[in-house]
Amino acid sequence: MSYQVLARKWRPRKFVELVGQEHVVRALTNALDTGRMHHAYLFTGTRGVGKTTIARIFAKSLNCERGESADPCGECAVCTAVDAGRFVDLLEIDAASNTGVDDVREVIENAQYAPARGRFKVYLVDEVHMLSKPAFNALLKTLEEPPPHVKFLLATTDPQKLPVTVLSRCLKFNLKRLLPEQISGQMRHILDAEQIAYEDAAIGELARGADGSLRDGLSLLDQAIAYGGGGLKADDVRAMLGSVARGQVLGVLDALADGDGARLMAECERIASYSPDFGGVLDDLAATLHHLQLIQLVPGYRVEGDGEDEQVLAGLSDRMQPEDVQLYYQIATTGRRDLALAPDARTGFEMALLRMLAFRPGEAGESTPSAGRESRPSPAPAPRPSSAMPRSEAPATRAAPPPAPPAAPKARPPLATDARGLPRWDALIEQAGLRGPLGQLAQNAALRERDGNTLVLALQPAHMHLAVEPMAGQMADRIGDVLGERIKLRFVVDSDGAAETPAARAASARQSAQSAAEQAIEEDPLVQSLKREFGARVVPQSIKPIEQ
Repeated sequence: MSYQVLARKWRPRKFVELVGQEHVVRALTNALDTGRMHHAYLFTGTRGVGKTTIARIFAKSLNCERGESADPCGECAVCTAVDAGRFVDLLEIDAASNTGVDDVREVIENAQYAPARGRFKVYLVDEVHMLSKPAFNALLKTLEEPPPHVKFLLATTDPQKLPVTVLSRCLKFNLKRLLPEQISGQMRHILDAEQIAYEDAAIGELARGADGSLRDGLSLLDQAIAYGGGGLKADDVRAMLGSVARGQVLGVLDALADGDGARLMAECERIASYSPDFGGVLDDLAATLHHLQLIQLVPGYRVEGDGEDEQVLAGLSDRMQPEDVQLYYQIATTGRRDLALAPDARTGFEMALLRMLAFRPGEAGESTPSAGRESRPSPAPAPRPSSAMPRSEAPATRAAPPPAPPAAPKARPPLATDARGLPRWDALIEQAGLRGPLGQLAQNAALRERDGNTLVLALQPAHMHLAVEPMAGQMADRIGDVLGERIKLRFVVDSDGAAETPAARAASARQSAQSAAEQAIEEDPLVQSLKREFGARVVPQSIKPIEQ
């Protein structure tokens, strides 16, 4: 028996088997159950979302031998004939190849005859927007007043090209693009039924690559199964699609957050080694920035995926300003559009990332030096010769000063301690250079005591999920390097909330600065005058304290 592709084998045969399009199914189901059926239906939407499938199920519902119903039996001669594509009273017309008026005239002439086998003669016209203008004119009269035994089902991916005279004679249903979650759910159902092993990450990659089309997704699934030799692994799917893992994109954002140009180019090199579709990588970068912005601005938002990605994104949300995320997103989307104008795709991709780095705001009001280059003061202009100096004389020259000896390496400042003789936790974090997820864990902890070579850190219950390996081990190694000894970390729950963490102090300082800024604006004489004379009001969210 020849192999049947998954898109055809798993094509829905009943309304209940459809993925998505609930609004269309509900309307058609009610029409069939109440007998209030229109004579012409128009289904619009992108490729592979179910337009033709819904039309065929509707034709079965009209002609099922067990009666008109939204739930055709699927077993009678009519239902099996429709599924096999050989039901004589279902006439499928491809308007892309039958565009002329003669083709439409033949349909009109045959419409007057009664159905040969079923109750209704159903005309399914696919890509109806491809008909010529004379063909549309020939169809209009029959479309407006068809015989009672005729139903027209029109499908198109471009409804804007249809004449308004045709649109006004049809009930229009706009089919939506499917969400990645809907596509991935159907893929899992199919793979489980086919008994094919798969990785969840591979399903996610295919669902995103389907771009809202279930048919495209199932075609990619067929291709991925063949590529993987009967299995479905994430690395194989990424190699096939030319995509990269989310961790690669997170590495790019981590380098941007630190303003590290050398590491940013190293991440570009690592991504390029996969020979990816750089446009797709920029799409992934924009999608990740979208998740990052939701974490920053929508309370309680959680990232779908594994816990490691969630921790990294949470750390990035603390290190990036929301307005910077908006800027990076804009650069990613415009860079995606401009790839075709670049000398090559990789150059366009790298320039988009370098543009993000170039427009990265300076720290504390200072300009940010380019990656790998220190900012230097401009040399003072050479003194102009005095006008009193005779023209025949040259100014006296001075011997160049001897070169300064190389500076000795800067010694690490002594670590500050608190009243209990313990090292200051915030100073320890700074000297250990804890950034990213490690920094988030450290900032939300408080140093409670020291037991030999073990530091006891208190965490609130909401942050205990951060204290996992390998992060805890990495943090212990960094802190041990600063203290000059091997140490261990032990995390305890701060159930009473008495521990004061660096993150809590920073939040309190930010809130105090914000309150002071809002009070200063409210008390400003000019602002008060504007409020009195023009009814102006102050939007608190628009006020931002000046960083010192």
